[in-house]
Amino acid sequence: MTGVLRLGGRRFGPDELVVMAIVNRTPDSFFDRGATFAADSALRAVERAVAEGAEIVDIGGVKAGPGAEVDVAEEIRRTVGTIAAVRAAFPEVVISIDTWRAEVAVEAVSAGADLLNDTWSGADPAVAEVAARTGAGLVCSHAGGLSPRTRPHRAAFDDVVADVLTTVTGLAERAVSLGVRPDGILIDPAHDFGKNTRHSLEITRRLGELSGTGWPLLVALSNKDFIGETLDLPVTERLEGTLAATAVSAWLGARVFRAHQVRQTRRVLDMVAAIQGTRPPALSRRGLA
Repeated sequence: MTGVLRLGGRRFGPDELVVMAIVNRTPDSFFDRGATFAADSALRAVERAVAEGAEIVDIGGVKAGPGAEVDVAEEIRRTVGTIAAVRAAFPEVVISIDTWRAEVAVEAVSAGADLLNDTWSGADPAVAEVAARTGAGLVCSHAGGLSPRTRPHRAAFDDVVADVLTTVTGLAERAVSLGVRPDGILIDPAHDFGKNTRHSLEITRRLGELSGTGWPLLVALSNKDFIGETLDLPVTERLEGTLAATAVSAWLGARVFRAHQVRQTRRVLDMVAAIQGTRPPALSRRGLA
Protein backbone atom coordinates (compact mmCIF):
# COMPACT_ATOMS: atom_id res chain seq x y z
CA MET A 1 0.00 0.00 0.00
CA THR A 2 1.61 3.24 -1.16
CA GLY A 3 -1.25 5.60 -0.42
CA VAL A 4 -1.91 6.08 -4.14
CA LEU A 5 -5.17 4.62 -5.43
CA ARG A 6 -5.05 3.61 -9.10
CA LEU A 7 -8.32 3.00 -10.92
CA GLY A 8 -8.47 2.85 -14.70
CA GLY A 9 -6.30 5.63 -16.02
CA ARG A 10 -6.63 7.72 -12.87
CA ARG A 11 -4.31 7.99 -9.88
CA PHE A 12 -5.64 9.48 -6.67
CA GLY A 13 -3.16 10.64 -4.06
CA PRO A 14 -3.64 10.06 -0.33
CA ASP A 15 -4.92 13.61 0.20
CA GLU A 16 -7.51 13.53 -2.60
CA LEU A 17 -11.16 13.21 -1.60
CA VAL A 18 -13.07 11.51 -4.39
CA VAL A 19 -16.79 11.50 -5.22
CA MET A 20 -18.35 8.30 -6.56
CA ALA A 21 -21.69 9.15 -8.16
CA ILE A 22 -24.55 6.65 -7.91
CA VAL A 23 -26.34 5.80 -11.15
CA ASN A 24 -28.93 3.06 -10.73
CA ARG A 25 -30.24 1.17 -13.74
CA THR A 26 -33.08 -0.09 -11.56
CA PRO A 27 -36.80 0.69 -11.50
CA ASP A 28 -37.03 0.41 -7.71
CA SER A 29 -34.07 2.22 -6.13
CA PHE A 30 -34.85 3.37 -2.59
CA PHE A 31 -33.76 6.95 -3.37
CA ASP A 32 -34.48 7.84 -6.98
CA ARG A 33 -37.38 5.41 -7.53
CA GLY A 34 -36.26 4.54 -11.04
CA ALA A 35 -35.31 8.02 -12.25
CA THR A 36 -32.25 6.64 -14.09
CA PHE A 37 -33.67 3.27 -15.12
CA ALA A 38 -34.05 4.33 -18.75
CA ALA A 39 -30.77 4.20 -20.67
CA ASP A 40 -30.96 7.82 -21.85
CA SER A 41 -31.78 9.01 -18.33
CA ALA A 42 -28.77 7.12 -16.97
CA LEU A 43 -26.44 8.77 -19.49
CA ARG A 44 -27.82 12.21 -18.66
CA ALA A 45 -27.26 11.46 -14.97
CA VAL A 46 -23.64 10.52 -15.67
CA GLU A 47 -23.11 13.70 -17.66
CA ARG A 48 -24.53 15.77 -14.82
CA ALA A 49 -22.50 13.93 -12.19
CA VAL A 50 -19.23 14.42 -14.07
CA ALA A 51 -20.00 18.11 -14.56
CA GLU A 52 -20.67 18.45 -10.83
CA GLY A 53 -17.35 16.90 -9.84
CA ALA A 54 -17.67 13.11 -9.73
CA GLU A 55 -14.46 11.27 -10.58
CA ILE A 56 -16.07 7.81 -10.31
CA VAL A 57 -19.48 6.70 -11.57
CA ASP A 58 -20.97 3.63 -9.89
CA ILE A 59 -23.49 1.81 -12.10
CA GLY A 60 -25.78 -0.78 -10.55
CA GLY A 61 -28.52 -3.00 -11.92
CA VAL A 62 -30.00 -4.51 -8.75
CA LYS A 63 -31.32 -2.63 -5.73
CA ALA A 64 -29.56 -3.55 -2.49
CA GLY A 65 -32.68 -4.38 -0.52
CA PRO A 66 -35.32 -7.07 -1.01
CA GLY A 67 -37.43 -6.81 -4.14
CA ALA A 68 -38.17 -8.39 -7.47
CA GLU A 69 -35.76 -11.11 -8.57
CA VAL A 70 -33.10 -9.92 -11.02
CA ASP A 71 -31.16 -12.77 -12.60
CA VAL A 72 -27.65 -12.55 -14.04
CA ALA A 73 -28.84 -12.02 -17.61
CA GLU A 74 -31.10 -9.14 -16.60
CA GLU A 75 -28.42 -7.51 -14.46
CA ILE A 76 -26.04 -7.66 -17.41
CA ARG A 77 -28.70 -6.26 -19.74
CA ARG A 78 -29.30 -3.33 -17.42
CA THR A 79 -25.68 -2.39 -16.80
CA VAL A 80 -23.26 -3.47 -19.51
CA GLY A 81 -24.64 -1.36 -22.35
CA THR A 82 -24.65 1.68 -20.10
CA ILE A 83 -21.04 1.02 -19.08
CA ALA A 84 -20.00 0.82 -22.73
CA ALA A 85 -21.84 4.06 -23.52
CA VAL A 86 -20.28 5.87 -20.55
CA ARG A 87 -16.82 4.60 -21.51
CA ALA A 88 -17.25 6.00 -25.00
CA ALA A 89 -18.64 9.35 -23.86
CA PHE A 90 -16.37 9.90 -20.86
CA PRO A 91 -13.03 8.20 -21.52
CA GLU A 92 -11.36 9.66 -18.41
CA VAL A 93 -14.04 8.89 -15.82
CA VAL A 94 -13.57 5.85 -13.58
CA ILE A 95 -16.45 3.42 -14.04
CA SER A 96 -17.51 1.16 -11.20
CA ILE A 97 -19.94 -1.75 -11.43
CA ASP A 98 -22.02 -2.34 -8.31
CA THR A 99 -22.40 -6.13 -8.30
CA TRP A 100 -21.70 -9.17 -6.18
CA ARG A 101 -21.79 -11.59 -9.16
CA ALA A 102 -18.64 -12.69 -10.97
CA GLU A 103 -20.50 -13.28 -14.25
CA VAL A 104 -21.65 -9.67 -14.25
CA ALA A 105 -18.21 -8.43 -13.28
CA VAL A 106 -16.61 -10.17 -16.26
CA GLU A 107 -18.99 -8.55 -18.74
CA ALA A 108 -18.75 -5.16 -17.05
CA VAL A 109 -14.95 -5.06 -17.22
CA SER A 110 -15.08 -6.14 -20.86
CA ALA A 111 -17.38 -3.18 -21.54
CA GLY A 112 -15.08 -0.72 -19.79
CA ALA A 113 -15.55 -0.92 -16.02
CA ASP A 114 -12.48 -0.15 -13.91
CA LEU A 115 -13.71 -1.07 -10.42
CA LEU A 116 -15.77 -3.94 -8.97
CA ASN A 117 -17.86 -2.57 -6.12
CA ASP A 118 -18.81 -5.73 -4.25
CA THR A 119 -21.07 -4.45 -1.49
CA TRP A 120 -21.93 -7.97 -0.28
CA SER A 121 -18.59 -8.89 1.24
CA GLY A 122 -17.40 -11.55 -1.17
CA ALA A 123 -20.67 -13.50 -1.32
CA ASP A 124 -19.31 -14.75 -4.65
CA PRO A 125 -15.58 -15.29 -4.01
CA ALA A 126 -14.94 -15.37 -7.74
CA VAL A 127 -15.48 -11.58 -7.99
CA ALA A 128 -12.00 -11.07 -6.53
CA GLU A 129 -10.65 -13.57 -9.06
CA VAL A 130 -12.14 -11.45 -11.86
CA ALA A 131 -10.33 -8.40 -10.48
CA ALA A 132 -7.10 -10.37 -10.37
CA ARG A 133 -7.42 -11.59 -13.98
CA THR A 134 -8.48 -8.29 -15.47
CA GLY A 135 -6.55 -5.72 -13.45
CA ALA A 136 -9.75 -4.09 -12.22
CA GLY A 137 -9.95 -2.52 -8.78
CA LEU A 138 -11.97 -4.13 -6.00
CA VAL A 139 -14.05 -2.91 -3.06
CA CYS A 140 -13.85 -5.21 -0.01
CA SER A 141 -16.88 -4.65 2.19
CA HIS A 142 -18.57 -5.83 5.39
CA ALA A 143 -22.15 -7.11 5.24
CA GLY A 144 -22.40 -8.62 8.70
CA GLY A 145 -22.66 -12.13 7.33
CA LEU A 146 -25.84 -11.44 5.37
CA SER A 147 -26.67 -12.92 1.98
CA PRO A 148 -27.22 -10.43 -0.86
CA ARG A 149 -30.43 -8.41 -0.76
CA THR A 150 -31.39 -9.36 2.79
CA ARG A 151 -32.00 -7.03 5.72
CA PRO A 152 -30.52 -7.34 9.21
CA HIS A 153 -32.62 -8.85 11.96
CA ARG A 154 -31.48 -8.31 15.55
CA ALA A 155 -27.95 -7.58 14.38
CA ALA A 156 -25.46 -8.05 17.20
CA PHE A 157 -21.68 -7.69 17.49
CA ASP A 158 -19.37 -7.82 20.48
CA ASP A 159 -17.54 -4.93 18.79
CA VAL A 160 -18.89 -3.91 15.40
CA VAL A 161 -15.74 -2.05 14.35
CA ALA A 162 -13.52 -4.99 15.26
CA ASP A 163 -15.77 -7.23 13.17
CA VAL A 164 -15.58 -4.83 10.24
CA LEU A 165 -11.80 -4.58 10.52
CA THR A 166 -11.32 -8.34 10.57
CA THR A 167 -13.64 -8.86 7.61
CA VAL A 168 -12.47 -6.15 5.25
CA THR A 169 -8.76 -6.55 5.87
CA GLY A 170 -9.14 -10.32 5.47
CA LEU A 171 -10.87 -9.82 2.13
CA ALA A 172 -8.21 -7.33 1.03
CA GLU A 173 -5.40 -9.71 1.96
CA ARG A 174 -7.14 -12.56 0.13
CA ALA A 175 -7.49 -10.33 -2.92
CA VAL A 176 -3.78 -9.53 -2.91
CA SER A 177 -2.96 -13.23 -2.58
CA LEU A 178 -5.05 -13.87 -5.71
CA GLY A 179 -3.17 -11.21 -7.65
CA VAL A 180 -5.40 -8.14 -7.29
CA ARG A 181 -3.33 -4.97 -7.44
CA PRO A 182 -2.85 -3.57 -3.89
CA ASP A 183 -3.22 -0.03 -5.27
CA GLY A 184 -6.64 -0.93 -6.69
CA ILE A 185 -8.21 -2.18 -3.43
CA LEU A 186 -10.57 -0.18 -1.23
CA ILE A 187 -12.28 -1.18 2.00
CA ASP A 188 -15.89 -0.27 2.85
CA PRO A 189 -17.59 -0.75 6.24
CA ALA A 190 -20.92 -0.78 4.36
CA HIS A 191 -23.06 1.32 6.65
CA ASP A 192 -26.48 -0.29 7.30
CA PHE A 193 -25.54 -3.59 5.62
CA GLY A 194 -26.11 -6.19 8.34
CA LYS A 195 -26.12 -3.42 10.94
CA ASN A 196 -28.57 -1.33 12.93
CA THR A 197 -28.46 2.45 13.27
CA ARG A 198 -26.33 2.41 16.42
CA HIS A 199 -23.79 0.18 14.67
CA SER A 200 -23.55 2.55 11.71
CA LEU A 201 -23.12 5.55 14.01
CA GLU A 202 -20.37 3.78 15.94
CA ILE A 203 -18.58 2.86 12.72
CA THR A 204 -18.71 6.51 11.64
CA ARG A 205 -17.38 7.66 15.01
CA ARG A 206 -14.49 5.19 14.80
CA LEU A 207 -13.63 5.47 11.10
CA GLY A 208 -10.10 6.45 12.06
CA GLU A 209 -9.50 2.82 13.02
CA LEU A 210 -10.40 1.77 9.48
CA SER A 211 -8.45 4.48 7.69
CA GLY A 212 -5.53 3.60 9.96
CA THR A 213 -5.21 0.21 8.26
CA GLY A 214 -3.61 1.93 5.28
CA TRP A 215 -6.21 0.64 2.82
CA PRO A 216 -8.09 3.45 1.01
CA LEU A 217 -11.46 3.81 2.71
CA LEU A 218 -14.75 4.15 0.82
CA VAL A 219 -17.93 5.18 2.62
CA ALA A 220 -21.47 4.87 1.25
CA LEU A 221 -23.53 7.13 3.49
CA SER A 222 -25.87 8.82 1.07
CA ASN A 223 -29.44 9.14 2.41
CA LYS A 224 -29.17 5.84 4.26
CA ASP A 225 -31.55 4.54 6.90
CA PHE A 226 -29.18 5.19 9.80
CA ILE A 227 -29.35 8.88 8.92
CA GLY A 228 -33.12 8.73 8.55
CA GLU A 229 -33.56 7.00 11.90
CA THR A 230 -31.08 9.26 13.69
CA LEU A 231 -32.97 12.37 12.61
CA ASP A 232 -36.42 10.75 12.16
CA LEU A 233 -36.60 11.87 8.55
CA PRO A 234 -37.87 10.30 5.31
CA VAL A 235 -35.47 9.50 2.51
CA THR A 236 -36.26 12.77 0.71
CA GLU A 237 -35.06 14.89 3.66
CA ARG A 238 -31.72 13.31 4.58
CA LEU A 239 -29.30 15.56 2.70
CA GLU A 240 -28.09 17.60 5.68
CA GLY A 241 -27.54 14.47 7.75
CA THR A 242 -25.70 12.87 4.86
CA LEU A 243 -23.42 15.86 4.44
CA ALA A 244 -22.68 16.02 8.18
CA ALA A 245 -21.69 12.35 8.14
CA THR A 246 -19.65 13.00 4.99
CA ALA A 247 -17.66 15.80 6.60
CA VAL A 248 -16.95 13.73 9.72
CA SER A 249 -15.91 10.75 7.59
CA ALA A 250 -13.57 12.87 5.48
CA TRP A 251 -11.95 14.31 8.60
CA LEU A 252 -11.43 10.80 9.96
CA GLY A 253 -9.67 9.58 6.83
CA ALA A 254 -12.25 8.32 4.32
CA ARG A 255 -11.15 8.95 0.75
CA VAL A 256 -13.99 7.90 -1.58
CA PHE A 257 -17.61 8.96 -1.01
CA ARG A 258 -20.50 7.23 -2.76
CA ALA A 259 -23.18 9.88 -3.24
CA HIS A 260 -26.51 10.64 -4.85
CA GLN A 261 -26.09 14.43 -4.60
CA VAL A 262 -22.72 15.06 -6.21
CA ARG A 263 -22.51 18.87 -6.23
CA GLN A 264 -23.26 19.20 -2.52
CA THR A 265 -20.91 16.36 -1.62
CA ARG A 266 -18.10 17.85 -3.71
CA ARG A 267 -18.45 21.21 -1.97
CA VAL A 268 -18.39 19.65 1.49
CA LEU A 269 -15.27 17.64 0.65
CA ASP A 270 -13.53 20.68 -0.81
CA MET A 271 -14.25 22.61 2.38
CA VAL A 272 -12.96 19.79 4.58
CA ALA A 273 -9.81 19.55 2.47
CA ALA A 274 -9.24 23.30 2.79
CA ILE A 275 -9.58 23.11 6.59
CA GLN A 276 -7.20 20.15 6.64
CA GLY A 277 -4.74 22.18 4.59
CA THR A 278 -4.60 19.83 1.62
CA ARG A 279 -6.52 22.12 -0.75
CA PRO A 280 -6.01 25.88 -1.14
CA PRO A 281 -9.02 28.20 -1.16
CA ALA A 282 -10.44 28.87 -4.61
CA LEU A 283 -10.02 32.60 -3.81
CA SER A 284 -8.09 34.45 -1.13
CA ARG A 285 -8.81 38.20 -1.28
CA ARG A 286 -10.27 39.05 2.10
CA GLY A 287 -7.98 41.28 4.14
CA LEU A 288 -5.34 41.43 1.41
CA ALA A 289 -6.36 44.64 -0.36
